[in-house]
Amino acid sequence: MKKEAGNVETVISSSGVKLHLFEPSNRKIWTVVGKDNEHWLDLDLGYCSCEDYFYNAMEKGRQCYHLQAVQSAIKQNKVETIKFQDSEFESFMSALVQDIL
Repeated sequence: MKKEAGNVETVISSSGVKLHLFEPSNRKIWTVVGKDNEHWLDLDLGYCSCEDYFYNAMEKGRQCYHLQAVQSAIKQNKVETIKFQDSEFESFMSALVQDIL
């Protein structure tokens, strides 16, 4: 657990928690820059696209450190917000899916 806490603080201190905010619809896409790449998260579902998500959440009932980092960053007001226009949503999602694949 100590290692995960260190990872959470490292992500937060490096501005790795990002909220992609689309306007005027107010759609939100959360991403976290992890050790190796960027991961997409859905806070409402408690989902993360990282490989550890399935091991931690599905088998052990715990959150991965990316989900913990977002929750911690929100509490500490250390979220980097990047604003987009709604017209950019489709291309953003296409790029995000390509990165995940």
